[in-house]
Amino acid sequence: MSDRKDLDRPHYIKISDADIGGIFPSSLEYNPPARGMWNIVHTGMLVPGAHEIFACAQGCLRGVILTAAEMFELDRLSWISVSEEDMFDGTLESDIIDGVCEIIEKLGHRPPVVLLYLSCIHLFAGVDFDVIINELGSRYKDIFFVDCYMTPTMRTTVSPVMKMSAQVYGALKPLPLNEKSVAIVGNDRATDEDSELVRIIRQNGFKLYDICNCRSFDEYLQMAEAAVNISYIPTGVLAGEELSQRFGSKHLHLTVSYDFDTIEENYRTLCDTLGIELPDFTDEKAAAEKALENAKMIIGDTPVAVDYTAVTRPFELAKLLCEHGFDVRYIVADSAGAEAEAFEWLKENRPELLIYSPVNVNMLEMPDEEHEHILAVGQKAAYYFATDNFVNMIVGGGYYGFSGIKKIADLMVDAHLNKKDRAEYLKLKGMGCASCL
Repeated sequence: MSDRKDLDRPHYIKISDADIGGIFPSSLEYNPPARGMWNIVHTGMLVPGAHEIFACAQGCLRGVILTAAEMFELDRLSWISVSEEDMFDGTLESDIIDGVCEIIEKLGHRPPVVLLYLSCIHLFAGVDFDVIINELGSRYKDIFFVDCYMTPTMRTTVSPVMKMSAQVYGALKPLPLNEKSVAIVGNDRATDEDSELVRIIRQNGFKLYDICNCRSFDEYLQMAEAAVNISYIPTGVLAGEELSQRFGSKHLHLTVSYDFDTIEENYRTLCDTLGIELPDFTDEKAAAEKALENAKMIIGDTPVAVDYTAVTRPFELAKLLCEHGFDVRYIVADSAGAEAEAFEWLKENRPELLIYSPVNVNMLEMPDEEHEHILAVGQKAAYYFATDNFVNMIVGGGYYGFSGIKKIADLMVDAHLNKKDRAEYLKLKGMGCASCL
């Protein structure tokens, strides 16, 4: 039972009073019904032809099964229900092996890869996952088995999302590295083709791989030839690091950014690595500036709220918008660890800006409170501030660089001018599910 003091914890704080080392203490949490973020079921479906098998307690299975159903991909997911008896009768590993074999025999086809997910209770019980994977591999030599983890209670180590973003490359096999090939890894949606990142790679004759664009298992396997792997969202870092260790490829983490200098530095690092000349970005910078000016002219002094699910750097985006005259009053985020410079800038220049905790239990009643009219960037901000004028974007939307800033500015204009049916948008799990695949 929660301590009463959990209910007394403030769910917002002025940025002038906030400590970047710990904005909100961790305690009783609330999960709002804004469902656009992807989960590990969505991510696993990115592997073409893969079949997912979840071995979990029934309470955990409900969520993963519903996710597959909402994606219209139930034929790509099976499950093994774990009972309390399984925990102490000495059959923990053999029950899973038998269950997976029965599923495979009844599928009617042989998937090239099976993603096998164990859950928290297996790790608590000390399951030997290697024994399971090795035994299954010996029985089905035409199937590659990948160990996957549905372990949300293990968040003090690697998060399930970050681990899954790496495990989707688990079935890749070593290939000779091709110095003229590059892969973008760790994303759950393809990078915008108009971005300078994609154009630099393609226009200089490099082949670009992205699991989000793979339409066959053979095409997926070719990703292993990439001599350079690029990650740019935080949960993609592990994928790049592990591919580097397995295949000897280079890994560049070119973090998505809303700071012009950081963007140009990222491109300089990319071009130096690829051995090509850094382009002149004068026109791209001017286009981004013009889009921001246009957005400010149309949006005017309408208060803006930015949330951490829309962009991975909400404080940096808020700083950019403030520098261009926008009235950013609210940020919905629990931390700003990688955005120290933007956090301190806002603290000094916008001391009245309020930071709201996205998971504080006291956020429960916030949508029912009376709010001023807000333009929200992100689903959680739209939900909490009860506005139909919002940018419906998750994890940066695949937008990157100067072109990404321009497109986000354009999306803010569209959101300001055109209301959305908030209830219909927010209930869609994984931002439309099948439409993302």
